[in-house]
Amino acid sequence: MTKPLKQHLIDPEICIRCYTCEMSCPVEAITHDDMNVVVDPGICEHCMDCVPVCPTGSIDNWRVVTSPYSLEEQFSWEELPAQDELGEGGEADTGLEALDDAMAALLAEAHAGAGGKARAPATASKPTVNLYTIGKPATAKVTGNFRLTAEDSDNDVRHIILDFGGQPMPVLEGQSIGIIPPGTDEEGKPRLPRLYSISSPRDGERPNYNNLSLTVKREPGGVCSNYVCDLKPGDEVQVTGPFGATFLLPNDPDAELLMICTGTGSAPFRGFTMRRQREAPGNTGKMTLVFGARRPEELPYFGPLKKVPEDFMHKVFAFSRLEGEPRHYVQDMLRAQADRVARLLHSDNAHVYICGLKVMEQGVEGALRDIAGGAGLDWTALRDSMREAGRYHVETY
Repeated sequence: MTKPLKQHLIDPEICIRCYTCEMSCPVEAITHDDMNVVVDPGICEHCMDCVPVCPTGSIDNWRVVTSPYSLEEQFSWEELPAQDELGEGGEADTGLEALDDAMAALLAEAHAGAGGKARAPATASKPTVNLYTIGKPATAKVTGNFRLTAEDSDNDVRHIILDFGGQPMPVLEGQSIGIIPPGTDEEGKPRLPRLYSISSPRDGERPNYNNLSLTVKREPGGVCSNYVCDLKPGDEVQVTGPFGATFLLPNDPDAELLMICTGTGSAPFRGFTMRRQREAPGNTGKMTLVFGARRPEELPYFGPLKKVPEDFMHKVFAFSRLEGEPRHYVQDMLRAQADRVARLLHSDNAHVYICGLKVMEQGVEGALRDIAGGAGLDWTALRDSMREAGRYHVETY
């Protein structure tokens, strides 16, 4: 048998086409076409620089093969091949039993610490993915641009409403779309889309209209964020997507949600909340939101959130820059809500969602580990089983 090798692959089902991995690869081994982002096996050095920056975990996939899958094969995929399909030059029907000791060792190394594949909730609707591409984008018209944070704050966050007219844009809560900024980059190439989470429910920002909303923070020097934040009603934008097949809302109205976010990471949870309010307004006690920001005036949707009845959604705010107050972060407020969180972790009908800056992930993970341990639960085993069941979801950036 040809000596096996470990090939780095990207899961096209989970990838949200944010191109962060491509921009972070030091040897330019990651490339894309209109449909998929892929890894060139002839260039990849397995340096792992692309793995930490991926918000979905789609980059952290490996297959042990006798001959690597080509770029052409990868561009054609809608899902990853199974491990026992050994690739060109292998015997697909030999199965894992036929792998020699070297191949088995590579397989163990490839999946070490992966933590399991992200999965959608069992009751979630099937999402539409990649309907519009870089080569064939949709054209949306801006119908609203509203500042969400105080005018005197240096944290400029906008609520952008896009209308798609007669073009279908079937989106679900928790998905994203790409905005293609105009112009070219420093190499003269068309700019890549930047991904923004949808902050409206599936039936539209305005019910039963073909529109959606985004929550966008202006970043200093950010080409696309400044472009989007400066859009005016009537402007047209080029859109790709939708993207995202796992960070979705369960359709079961009795599913309990623990939503943990910072800043614009609140966008999908606004969509979750509005969907639940429209679909089952009397179904109370099923949602908990832990939301972090520096100050109340810098927290997107703070005013509307205060109007959501507490019995419908339990809200906990973590402010880190209140004058005269100790700094509180989302992990601190999780610990302060340990009894509530522990009850959710014990429930087979609870879902955990984490969305926001990647720097929050370690602190949240530590808090959940402590709370689980205090409740007599093995956090690592619980987290992995929840992920496998489609009940643990992380998108950080």
